[in-house]
Order: sequence, then C-alpha cells, then structure tokens
Amino acid sequence: MTGPVLLVSSQGGHLAQLLVLRSWWEEHDRVWVCPDTPDVRDRLADEHVVTSYSPTTRNVVNLVRNAALAVRTLRRHRPSLVVSTGAGVAVPFFVAARAMGIPTAFIEVYDRVDSPTLTGRLCGPFTTRRIVQWDQQLDFYPDAHLVGPLL
Repeated sequence: MTGPVLLVSSQGGHLAQLLVLRSWWEEHDRVWVCPDTPDVRDRLADEHVVTSYSPTTRNVVNLVRNAALAVRTLRRHRPSLVVSTGAGVAVPFFVAARAMGIPTAFIEVYDRVDSPTLTGRLCGPFTTRRIVQWDQQLDFYPDAHLVGPLL
C-alpha cells in the first residue's frame, strides 16, 4: 500500500468491530474518521482521527457535511483503502472513494444476521470488497467474502 488505510466508523459497536482488527491495521499507516465522542476519544487516544459529523441518521445537513469532509479527507490523505463497518458516515466516504478510484471494503456487522444493514445496502454499489461474518449473511450478500466472527 502506498497511502494510509482510512478507517471510517461511528462510535460504539461499529468502532469495536474495527478495533478487533488491530493486528491487521496496526501494521499500516492509518487515519480514522469518527465522531468526537467520549467512546472514540478513549479508544483512539493515540490515533490520528478526523472528526466526522454526527448524528448521521436522518440528518441531511450532516450527510452533506460528511460528503464534503469525505472529499477533503480523501484528497488530503490519498488512502490506498477505505474500510468501514458503518454506520451512516461510511456512505459519503464510499461514494467519494469510488469516484476517486480508491478501493473500499465494507464489513457487515456481527449482530445483523437476519437482514442487511441500511449502510451495507447503501454502500453496496460503491464497495470493492464486501466482508461478512456469518453464513446467513451470504443470503443477502452473495458476492461477499465470509471471514467468520470478528470477536
């Protein structure tokens, strides 16, 4: 990889899923995109974090703000890969990454086995590699790569 990995996440469980991958991402230069919450500040205290706008659910103003942030961040850092487990903040970053020819990887969350997440569906057309954790998730993401539970 020539540029850093860009890890895009909301707080809470989505962030926890990316933190489980520490053995992979700590080997790479990286930049995080997350909201400024106590959870994020505590868990990513020693990391380079670009602050995203939150909330993202049903908030058109923050969607537009995060879209502008995505373009600025991708241009500034020129990542080799954008990785996310969601939630809504991932969508503008995946759209912008696709437009700029930057590969993306979307990891469907651990606790959603009966239906796809909204973010997973919205990011789908802009996702280079979709990753799932359960066999049942292949029912709605047949193109995905099954990696098993990330615990």
